[in-house]
Amino acid sequence: MRLMIHRIICVFGTVFLLGMLVSMPVFAATTGELYTAGATREMETGRLETVSADKILTSTAGSGDMESAYKAALNVQKEEVIAGYKNLGIANVSDHLNVRKEAREDAELVGKMTKNAACEIQEIDGPWAHIKSGKVEGYVSTEFLLTGEEAKTRAMQVMRLVATVTTTTLFVREQPNTNSTIITMVPIEEKLDITEGKEDDPWVKIQIDEDEGYISAQYVKISQELDKAMTLKELEYGAGMSDTRVSLVNYAMQFIGNPYVWGGTSLTKGCDCSGYVQSIFRKYGYSLPRTSREQARVGTKVSLENAKPGDLVFYGKGGTVNHVGIYIGNGQIVNASNKRTGIKVSNATYRTPYAVRRILP
Repeated sequence: MRLMIHRIICVFGTVFLLGMLVSMPVFAATTGELYTAGATREMETGRLETVSADKILTSTAGSGDMESAYKAALNVQKEEVIAGYKNLGIANVSDHLNVRKEAREDAELVGKMTKNAACEIQEIDGPWAHIKSGKVEGYVSTEFLLTGEEAKTRAMQVMRLVATVTTTTLFVREQPNTNSTIITMVPIEEKLDITEGKEDDPWVKIQIDEDEGYISAQYVKISQELDKAMTLKELEYGAGMSDTRVSLVNYAMQFIGNPYVWGGTSLTKGCDCSGYVQSIFRKYGYSLPRTSREQARVGTKVSLENAKPGDLVFYGKGGTVNHVGIYIGNGQIVNASNKRTGIKVSNATYRTPYAVRRILP
């Protein structure tokens, strides 16, 4: 009798244990195998995500599939980042989007986002979004801001491959070799648009104003980037600065973001560098020649150190002037750069200046 009871208990115990095992998650791999699988998949796909085995084990129950476990862990851990933005917003405007200090239309202006410029969305409250973009933080109207999948789609269309200079002075050459002619020199931390090439190439082709040239990839950091908002820093004027200079520079800045068109003179529909300068100065009663080479012969020569807002800064290639911008103060110029960027603000020394000429009294 006792023997029979003992056997019955054993049978029920075995059935209970088997039921528990069936209901528990089944894993087909050890922790070490999962780490190895993760490393293998990283090499196959080129992804850089780090996957911890404990998250795989806790987030994938009953799959018994190591590949599924890896993918599930990626979904848990991976946070999509596009050009450095986790919660991406894109300015959906034809010219620029105002960034204000507070969430109301009459609030102080703190910056501007040009067409397709990107921002990190901090918070959305009704018709306003709290954003950060470059050095600008403030509020923009959600009516003109793409978010979510729309922002990601637009970003993929307008994202640029950019080379950031990491050496004190970088030579831009006509051909991809060190024996080629130097077009110009670019200072450290300057950003250049890449038109051909990738990070692993020894040389990449870049756009610099209307010209193209080659730079050694050894001396730059290559990344995908989106345009950022611009600050509205007040221009620093020296003593005795004329109202004309202040007015001319402020007027020239209104057209930032408008298109570059070779041979054009329209501030709204498109212009090239000298056409932009000619049209700006025409409004103030100054008739300048049409080309940058001819404009470089007008006025009085001054040094860049003594440049005042409204002076013209010229750049050259092979000893010949081929580009011009208007000095706006703070070591910067506004210029119609090229088809990729249109009218924009650049550092005055983004390439080696050829000459500075003073037109305004």
